Amino acid sequence: MNMNTHTGIGFRKDFAEELINSEVLRPSFIELAPENWIGMGGYWKKQLDKAAEKFPITAHGLSLSIGSPEELDITFIKQVKKFIKQYNIQVYSEHLSYSKCDNAHLYDLLPIPFRMDAVNHIIQRIKTVQDILEIPLVIENVSYYTPVAAEMNESEFISEIIKGSGCKMLLDVNNVYVNAFNHQYNAKDFIRELPLEQVAYMHMAGHEKVSDSLIIDTHGQAIIDPVFELFEFAVSLLNPVPVLLERDFNIPEMQVLQNELSRMDLIIAKSWKSKKLHA
Repeated sequence: MNMNTHTGIGFRKDFAEELINSEVLRPSFIELAPENWIGMGGYWKKQLDKAAEKFPITAHGLSLSIGSPEELDITFIKQVKKFIKQYNIQVYSEHLSYSKCDNAHLYDLLPIPFRMDAVNHIIQRIKTVQDILEIPLVIENVSYYTPVAAEMNESEFISEIIKGSGCKMLLDVNNVYVNAFNHQYNAKDFIRELPLEQVAYMHMAGHEKVSDSLIIDTHGQAIIDPVFELFEFAVSLLNPVPVLLERDFNIPEMQVLQNELSRMDLIIAKSWKSKKLHA
C-alpha cells in the first residue's frame, strides 16, 4: 500500500463527494464495506471510481458473520474476491462476531461465546474464506456488552483463533477502551496479551457515555483523550500498519476530521517514523 501517512478514513456516502473534492481532508487511504458497493451502478459507481483513482482502498466487511453456526455464503465471498481484485484492495477485514442465525440477518454484531468449540468452528471458517480470497482475513476485536457462556477470556479467545487460522488482526483501540470500561478490566494489560505481531490494521473511533457504568461504541462522536492515550500506548508496541478513523454519524466539518487524522499522525510519528509500513 503506497501511502504518505498511515491514516485513512471511512468512505461514507454522506460525505463522499465532499471527500473526493476536498483540499482540507487529506487521508492516505479510504475504507469501505464491499457489500455496500458490490453491483452498484450509475452515480455511486462513478463516485466510487473517482475515489479509487485518488485513494488506495481497504475493505471492512459487515456480512461475513464468521461466528454463525450456519454455512458460509460462498457466493458472497466470491463476489467480495472479485470486488477486491477490481479495486486492488490489499486489506480485507471483518468482525469477530456473528450477524446471521437461522437464515435471518440480524443487522448487528453479536458476541461469540469465548469457548474452545467456538474457536475450532471459527478457525475452519476463516481457513475457508482465506482459501477462496487467497489473502489473509483480518479479524477485528469487537465491542460487546455482555459475555456469553465464556470459558476463557477475550484475549485468549482472539489469540487461539489467530494462531489456529493464520489470519491477521485488526486492533480496534476504541473497542478495547469501551470493553475495558464496561467490563472493568485494564485496557493496557488486554492489549499486551494480544498476538501483536499479527496486527495488520487498526481502527480509531468515538463513543458515547450513557451512564457512569456504560459507554456505547457509536462512531458518532469525536475521539476522547483517553482513547488517544491508549492509541499511543498500542502504537508503541506495534510495527507500522494502516490506521483508520471511523466516523459514521454526526459528520462534522472536514477540518475537524482532518484534525483527528493529524493528531493520530503526530502520535504515530513518535514510534513509527523510521519503520516500514506493514499492510
